[in-house]
Amino acid sequence: MQSRLLLLGAPGGHGGPAARRMRLLLRQVVRGRPGGDGCGSEVRLLHAGAGADTGDTVNIGDVSYKLKTPKSPELVPQNYISDSLAQSVIQHLRWMMQKDLLGQDVFLIGPPGPLRRSIAMQYLELTKREVEYIALSRDTTETDLKQRREIRAGTAFYIDQCAVRAATEGRTLVLEGLEKAERNVLPVLNNLLENREMQLEDGRFLMSAERYDKLLQDHTKTELDAWKLVRVSENFRVIALGLPVPKYSGNPLDPPLRSRFQARDIYYLPFKDQLELLYSVGANVSAEKISQLLSFATTLCSQESSTLGLPDFPLDSLPAAVQILDSFPMMSIKHAIQWLYPYTILLGHEGKMAVEGVLKRFELQDSGSSVLPKEVVRVERLTESHSPQASVTVRIAEKEVTIQVPAGTRPISQPGASERFVQTLSHKQLLAEMMQSHMVKDICLIGGKGCGKTVIAKNFADNLGYNIEPIMLYQDMTARDLLQQRYTLPNGDTAWRSSPLVNAALEGKLVLLDGIHRVNAGTLAVLQRLIHDRELSLYDGSRLLREDRYMRLKEELQLSDEQLRKSICCHSSTTLDLVCHKDEQEMCPCSLLHCIGKKRSIFPVHPSFRIIALAEPPVFGSTTQQWLGPEFLTMFFFHYMKPLAKSEEVQVIKEMVPNIPQEALDRLLSFAHKLRETQDPTAQSLAASLSTRQLLRICRRLSQYPHENLHSAVTKACLSRFLPSLARSALEKNLADAAIEISADNNQEPELEDYQCEVASGSLRIGAVTAPIYNARERMKVPDVLFYDNIQHMIVMEDMLKDFLLGEHLLLVGNQGVGKNKIVDRFLHLLNRPREYIQLHRDTTVQSLTLQPSVKDGLIVYEDSPLVKAVKLGHVLVVDEADKAPTNVTCILKTLVENGEMILADGRRIVANSANVNGRENVIVIHPDFRMIVLANRPGFPFLGNDFFGTLGDIFSCHAVDNPKPHSELEMLRQYGPDVPEPILQKLVAAFGELRSLADQGTINYPYSTREVVNIVKHLQKFPTEGLSSVVRNVFDFDSYNNEMREILINTLHKHGIPIGAKPTNVHLAKELPLPEQTFMGFWTFGQSRNGMQKLLCPAVTHHIDVKGPALINIQEYPIERYEERSQTFTEECASCKLPLDEINLICDIATSCENEENTLYVVACNPITLYFLNMTGKSGYMVDLSDLFPRMASRIWHPFVTVAPLGNPLKGQVVLHEQQSNVILLLDTTSRALRRLILPSEEVTPKKSSWWNKEEAETYKMCKEFSHKNWLVFYKENGNSLTVLDVLEGRTHTISLPIDLKTVFLVAEDKWLLVESRTHQKYLLTKPAHIESEDSGVCQLYALKEELPSTGFGVIQETDFSIPHKISSDQLSSENLSSAVGQKIASPNRILSDETSYAMVVVGFPDLMSPSEVYSWKRPSSLHKRNVTDTTFYGGKKTSESPKQSNCVTLLDTNQIVRILPPGEVPLKDIYPKDVTPPQTAGYMEITDLRSKKLRYIPIPRSESLSPYTTWLSTISDTDALLAEWGKGAVITVDMGGHIRLWETGLERLQRSLIEWRNMIGQDSDRHMQITINRDSGEDVSSPKHGKEDPDNMPHVGGNTWAGGTGGRDTAGLGGKGGPYRLDAGHAVYQVSEAEKDAVPEEVKRAAREMGQKAFQQRLKEIQMSEYDATTYERFSGAVRRQVRSLRIILDNLQAKGKERQWLRHQATGELDDAKIIDGLTGEKAIYKRRGELEPQLGSPQQKPKRLRLVVDVSGSMYRFNGVDGRLERSMEAVCMVMEAFENYEEKFKYDIAGHSGDGYNIGLVPINKIPKDNKQRLEILKTMHAHAQFCMSGDHTLEGTEHAIKEIVKEEADEYFVIVLSDANLSRYGIHPAKFAQILTSNPQVNAFAIFIGSLGDQATRLQRTLPAGRSFVAMDTKDIPQILQQIFTSTMLSTV
Repeated sequence: MQSRLLLLGAPGGHGGPAARRMRLLLRQVVRGRPGGDGCGSEVRLLHAGAGADTGDTVNIGDVSYKLKTPKSPELVPQNYISDSLAQSVIQHLRWMMQKDLLGQDVFLIGPPGPLRRSIAMQYLELTKREVEYIALSRDTTETDLKQRREIRAGTAFYIDQCAVRAATEGRTLVLEGLEKAERNVLPVLNNLLENREMQLEDGRFLMSAERYDKLLQDHTKTELDAWKLVRVSENFRVIALGLPVPKYSGNPLDPPLRSRFQARDIYYLPFKDQLELLYSVGANVSAEKISQLLSFATTLCSQESSTLGLPDFPLDSLPAAVQILDSFPMMSIKHAIQWLYPYTILLGHEGKMAVEGVLKRFELQDSGSSVLPKEVVRVERLTESHSPQASVTVRIAEKEVTIQVPAGTRPISQPGASERFVQTLSHKQLLAEMMQSHMVKDICLIGGKGCGKTVIAKNFADNLGYNIEPIMLYQDMTARDLLQQRYTLPNGDTAWRSSPLVNAALEGKLVLLDGIHRVNAGTLAVLQRLIHDRELSLYDGSRLLREDRYMRLKEELQLSDEQLRKSICCHSSTTLDLVCHKDEQEMCPCSLLHCIGKKRSIFPVHPSFRIIALAEPPVFGSTTQQWLGPEFLTMFFFHYMKPLAKSEEVQVIKEMVPNIPQEALDRLLSFAHKLRETQDPTAQSLAASLSTRQLLRICRRLSQYPHENLHSAVTKACLSRFLPSLARSALEKNLADAAIEISADNNQEPELEDYQCEVASGSLRIGAVTAPIYNARERMKVPDVLFYDNIQHMIVMEDMLKDFLLGEHLLLVGNQGVGKNKIVDRFLHLLNRPREYIQLHRDTTVQSLTLQPSVKDGLIVYEDSPLVKAVKLGHVLVVDEADKAPTNVTCILKTLVENGEMILADGRRIVANSANVNGRENVIVIHPDFRMIVLANRPGFPFLGNDFFGTLGDIFSCHAVDNPKPHSELEMLRQYGPDVPEPILQKLVAAFGELRSLADQGTINYPYSTREVVNIVKHLQKFPTEGLSSVVRNVFDFDSYNNEMREILINTLHKHGIPIGAKPTNVHLAKELPLPEQTFMGFWTFGQSRNGMQKLLCPAVTHHIDVKGPALINIQEYPIERYEERSQTFTEECASCKLPLDEINLICDIATSCENEENTLYVVACNPITLYFLNMTGKSGYMVDLSDLFPRMASRIWHPFVTVAPLGNPLKGQVVLHEQQSNVILLLDTTSRALRRLILPSEEVTPKKSSWWNKEEAETYKMCKEFSHKNWLVFYKENGNSLTVLDVLEGRTHTISLPIDLKTVFLVAEDKWLLVESRTHQKYLLTKPAHIESEDSGVCQLYALKEELPSTGFGVIQETDFSIPHKISSDQLSSENLSSAVGQKIASPNRILSDETSYAMVVVGFPDLMSPSEVYSWKRPSSLHKRNVTDTTFYGGKKTSESPKQSNCVTLLDTNQIVRILPPGEVPLKDIYPKDVTPPQTAGYMEITDLRSKKLRYIPIPRSESLSPYTTWLSTISDTDALLAEWGKGAVITVDMGGHIRLWETGLERLQRSLIEWRNMIGQDSDRHMQITINRDSGEDVSSPKHGKEDPDNMPHVGGNTWAGGTGGRDTAGLGGKGGPYRLDAGHAVYQVSEAEKDAVPEEVKRAAREMGQKAFQQRLKEIQMSEYDATTYERFSGAVRRQVRSLRIILDNLQAKGKERQWLRHQATGELDDAKIIDGLTGEKAIYKRRGELEPQLGSPQQKPKRLRLVVDVSGSMYRFNGVDGRLERSMEAVCMVMEAFENYEEKFKYDIAGHSGDGYNIGLVPINKIPKDNKQRLEILKTMHAHAQFCMSGDHTLEGTEHAIKEIVKEEADEYFVIVLSDANLSRYGIHPAKFAQILTSNPQVNAFAIFIGSLGDQATRLQRTLPAGRSFVAMDTKDIPQILQQIFTSTMLSTV
């Protein structure tokens, strides 16, 4: 009886223990009889397929089962039954036997772990059933279950797969992991399970045994075969193993499928059984400890713990852990638990606390110090064992313990022998622990990026003599990639190639699964059996068995290894029929069957085979990165590799990089560790880019170039240029704290001369670095590119060269169009390196990166990709657009760069070290010259690529490439456009520079780059006649439909003077009015004055000046925004900018100085007294606050009036300031910041009795500054009788006494002055010697000046009324100007002047000729209002006003003009403006009297935005709201009272020149009529607007005046037409009617269009029941934040789109051919396509939870109170409005609520989470509530409580991320609150990102506070306008970075 022998085995030999075990087993279970009863067996024996009965039975309890002889005994499971079966297991087996007898299929359901599988196998071993096992994964398809096609000899055959084989052969099909399979795969089995029927692809039909046998009674076997019917064996059963899905993740069971199974819950073994098992394993461990350990584990598997969200404890790994404790009884148990269940990295805070609590409960907390292994002392190979083993000695707690572990086949190296590995304490300990785990189980090493996991694993392998097989895992890796892949044999047959993993299992290598956290859990499921049982079933039907099972099988079957591998030949035709039924006609020869038929192919897994998985720590609470689940926990022992301690890191770096400067190293490490230790998430994300690997790279670089700056090294490693603003500020703050400063020399612009690149004698030098030039064999692959050197790119290239020489691979990150490719090509060109180029994109796969498969003549061939070529030949691989490919694809570059290993799809492998090759075939050695340069766009918005830098940044040396600095960019553009005018280039550079800074701030989304500017310049170079404004549209037309964006762009371009949108006809110069005829006014004679005296002599006295000071004074710099004003229209005004004035300040004097073409403007404001100075070209102006330097005059309301006089060379940059009432004179040196006070020798002042009604008390001192550029000034007192000449250079004064009382003084020449007497207004001429020397007689002569009329007669009357000139030129007109003015050719000294009665006067011959001078005048029709007439004040009372102090009159001698500013009342407005036009509001009119063209022009000066409330004070300064000064030649500058500076060109020639330039910039072509067909002038007239007919088919309509929703038409609503009422988009391409045609639409049509739009708006308001008043109120808030809302929504949309981006769906029947399935295509499979589709979320994967935001706003009383000062309440309301508008319709992504805090409480609900406002009306209600609350609440402050409450509350709801933003004007110190307390609250919960925005508080309080709060967490909005901006910044840099 052969079966008996099989059970009991032969005694002795190797089978001894196995047989003994069987006997034990039989005692327990087999209650069978030795004989077999033969009844019923005849029927069965009719079919050989059923297998013969052996006659033995197995009884379990009362259930008995007859054993049958297996047909293929090698398929019966071996060695699964253990010596003593637990009672619970026997119960399960009994149940399975019952079901088996009933013929039912069973489903064993239970928690993850190998237990269910082992029970199934034990049952099958017991009942001697053959098994077909398949592990289902998400990649399993129908073909894996039913039939797969293979090609043999050019013909495709169907090969039966497991389900069909099991059914026909009567085996048991074990399906493991039903929850992993995709939904539609398993229903294939439904009918097979239920009725035992199945239709096969090859036309056969499986039929249940009963029906087949019935048919067999009526038909012959051959007939049934001809019908292709196949009998399903009655012994066929299915055992399914699965997890309960709602609890674990996976696909739920399909109901029809579920109903076909009988389920049995296989929970963990009961406590008692488990305990016995552990006792038997760990004899040396105290029983109490073991029971505590088990209690702990069982607690963590309980229902309660899973509600806490704790994953199950892997109970099945306990025996292994106890086995280690058995060898190391003194070791800390808590530590062993960490290996099984690494709760510290797996769980959040609450989870950790819970686990710690349970540990305490079972007394597993370590008492005092825990006993841990210290290090591996030695490793020795054991020679006597049959499998390679080593004994390892580990030191633990002062003892040495030796254990036996599996070892590799290579020679063993002792610990610490490797020179590339630095032994630190923690590494030694980790290695020792890994040795302990290695004894029993596979290991998973968890650690952050770049912390040295791979290095440790390699060292571990060396110590044990293992060969390493690194396998880089990537995200879309399939089960096939892990196990076996198809390929074609040379004859075209298809075959399977084992993967490196399978080969390693056979050869006993150590496999490194790198990046196991990336792989889908469903894919890894195929490895579970390999890891738990060391068994594996492969696709080609071969099986791997654990070695002991293999030996047992060999022994029982008495077969050799050879026989187990080879196929068995069987000649029965029926089998042949079963296997390959290709066609009725042709039967296949037997030899073919060998290939396809029944291979045994069974292989042993090598006993040394082990797996080490490497992974990054799981992210708690994250949906995607929480990879470490309950299933995973059962597979490995986990070792956490902590980041190195500082001391250890120092040790590592010093050993690796010996000559690193010590001080730099210390600073660097303390900085890195500070970042790693913080709680702040922003800082931690920075720390990730400073891993040990990066630090080593920085140090290598520093040791090579020790003088380099550490600051730049760190910012380069973190790519700080492209960090979000918050992270960047956090980085800067931390760098500053670590004393890592920017080096001083960074600020100067380096010169191109310092950075030349030159190639000389075979070496290349860039800057200071040289490199040998490469000798390239393939010259055609060396790039050659047009490249213009510019300084910035040279610096980048020098930097790249440094890293290149250090052997680094480079990563260049930058925005688009900054020249990354150009730089790289130029770099390689200079180095003469050949390049391979590969561009990645969305669909790049790992296969396409390495090989390109294609089919030639039915064979599959692989083309090398550029990557493989570069590796082979040593070229430089340029990987472009690396951020476009999925990161899971690009990460295979990591193994290539790091380990220098990579496996290609065709089975070849790339290796770095040629020593490893030794005769292996299929090996590519990496060429030593191979390098990689990767180019990527910067992470984040708007590129929304994948974060290449985040995943792989630390393997490369990173370089941020930025747009060139203005200077470099200008240089470069000059080379691109040598003929383009320089001003145009400068404008472009300036405008684009500003646009880029706007993009960095996040105001605009698109970063405009150099590429765009270069394209503009190229165009201008080729077509010089085209205007700049039309060419820039080539770049900006992309934005023409986004209104906000367009507004920003146009403003910026206009500001820099690029007239985009202007037409050449937009010239708005002032209207010219004729000047009245000139009249001859008579003569000025120096004749007899009344008292008969010809001239008077006036004595002069000289004194030295008394100087006080100097005192140093603070000069503040502020940025100037200069706006070019000729952007839209061409006017006289050419530029403007604004002074930072307060509301209440007034400007009292302006002056300009001109030194060698450089003009400077000085402006004095007098409340408070401040001096501003600037030149209009620079970027910044300066201000000096002088308010406390001028003494108060206490006698009356003090209205100080200060005048300013700039001095000339050699005192350039110095100004004299003079206050008129106190006569204080200050000298300020603006360059050296020194201020001196000059004290003039005062005249004897007679003290007057002053009383407030006395008008006389105010004395006014005046300063004459016509010759201040010659460094002398004249001072006099009004109504005084002396003049003081101050010579600043000599430091002296000369006082001249006069016989008359002075009214005013005009310095008409250096030595001749015109004086006007105060009462009679009589004019005098004072002549003085050119230099008054003290010893000289020092006498000045005074002449009376007489004005004679041409006709006498009524001269007497005339004489009494002299007019005082407003301004007399101090130099003469050129003779040609004089001739054209007077209208006769004449050359003579002359002066031009202006007064009340005339536009202008020319005095010919004055003042140099003593003969009578002719006076010509151009009279005004009515004289200007006398300024001293009484005027009516506000109060209706009379007040006598003194004439204003500023006359605002300027003579321009070069252009022959007099310019003055007049109030609107003095201007003939009727002549300037047409009848129906109301004149604009102005600050005054500039009157330009042009004596050359004899014309008058009036130019309105726009009114100032703000006007000081001190109107009376204003009126004393000037009668218009603007002051005037001349600016260079032919231009004037005005400053209005609001501080707006405007520059005007008045000279006609200058205007003419500018106009031509301006027209060239616009381009003349736009006027010319061209025949362009697209710009179709519809040529029809416009009737009246209407909605148009709705087209039922919505066809596109172009023009035609009929349909609504058309494009390019007239009068109907639509896009791009003319004259329609509003835009209506029906979704068609738009035909734009040209702008000019739009303008041609008649006015009434336009008006009708507006009204129709208005109606629609009112209709909308009516729908939401909002009054127009409310609408405007709401618009006030909404309009203020429209831009921010818009840009936030754009970002949100993009993120939404990115989140919805479709994925590749594989195994499709249509779509694009999937490269990976080419072979399946050859064999004729259907599902070989892939297509893009919405990826269903993985079932059971956590729901994408929304992000939670809570805005906490301050609505306290102080907000209302100070709203008037800085509008803080309104700004907060705007911020609230912004949040409400931006997140509208994104409720599923972002859930927000808004709470307020005030004196009334800390949680005032404004917007509850469930009542989000839907329309403007509801939003306005909320804003009104805020306002009302702030108005009526109690005082007090609850900022802290509000923040604390919000942070506590928000976490109660489940969400993806939490944000709390607090707006407050908290004056914390006022309420006695310490900022540290606030900081502590903000960071109290690491899950919540809390931010505080302080609304500008008093002084620098807020900034001081900000310093104490964590970086990037607090903002100070000094200007409340910034609040929305700050909010936007917070959202974009944190919230959105992770969506």
